[in-house]
Amino acid sequence: HPEVCHAIDTKGAFRRYTTDVIATTAFGISVNSMKDRDNEFYIKGIETTKFATGPLMMVKMMLFRACPRLAKSVGLSFFPPATTEFFKKIVEETIRAREEQGIVRPDMIHLLMQARDKEGPSVHKMTLDDIVSQAFIFFFAGFETSATLMCFAAHELAVNQDIQDRLREEVQQHFAEGNGEISYESLSKMSYMDMVISETLRKYPSAIITDRLCAKRYELPPSRPGCKNVIVEPNHILLFPIYSLHHNPKYFPNPDKFDPERFSEENKDNILPYTYLPFGHGPRKCIGNRFVLMETKILIAHLLQKFTLKITERTVEPIVYTKKEFALQPVGGFWIGLEKRET
Repeated sequence: HPEVCHAIDTKGAFRRYTTDVIATTAFGISVNSMKDRDNEFYIKGIETTKFATGPLMMVKMMLFRACPRLAKSVGLSFFPPATTEFFKKIVEETIRAREEQGIVRPDMIHLLMQARDKEGPSVHKMTLDDIVSQAFIFFFAGFETSATLMCFAAHELAVNQDIQDRLREEVQQHFAEGNGEISYESLSKMSYMDMVISETLRKYPSAIITDRLCAKRYELPPSRPGCKNVIVEPNHILLFPIYSLHHNPKYFPNPDKFDPERFSEENKDNILPYTYLPFGHGPRKCIGNRFVLMETKILIAHLLQKFTLKITERTVEPIVYTKKEFALQPVGGFWIGLEKRET
């Protein structure tokens, strides 16, 4: 409502959007966090993200990493028992209602119910806790990180009006071809949209670091001439500094510049493999990467159709990151202005 709101911290609005998307696709329930602003699903999600930050969480993560059996034996958990019980109750009631009423809905709960009902000597028999865990990790991984990606994308579009104008032209073309609607197919054809989101993920990766557990002995070549080879043994943990790779001028010249052209058809093949890792790589690549890209592109498309994104006196550029969070977050929030367009 630009007539009453000339500037907005996009994190609040986008987090409500991702809450509703995850609620319906992962848990099979419909909520409207924009209108029902204090609904329990949204409140529990906020509690989860607050609980997952701070020094206590750091200590827990170190204990889980160093002594996983001890952490499990003492019943250590990342989240408050009330939060765990809330999500378990939702899944349990949803499954019961679907079984009693024969409801079939194309979402994650249905897929997990199908997996639960599979039989065979090599099939793991899924329990309710298994199903709750899968649905919850989908929520936890996609709720905050997706909203943050959208915030950074909106920030860069507000700062770079030329990029915003070019992207809007592409969006309007596809809206016109779809008679005012955006389909999955048209989203897939938006090449400049893909370039903009890819560059956002390059400059602001959702995870600044990721890790992998070595399963087989491997010999790494020397890092520079004259150095020794490095032997990686099974059960060794390797850390991959995603943010550092994305900001290394050796791989991405002028890394602090927001430049979607890095991912154009002509340039993207020049990117050295495994230097761009917004979702990880290989068989353990983020399972929700296409999902996140789709919901982000839908949001940006509708925003550009209805608004011109602008900087305000509260917009900080270049962004200054807070030191109190695990993920990249700006000090003071993601403030931009929204000017309503005639459509």
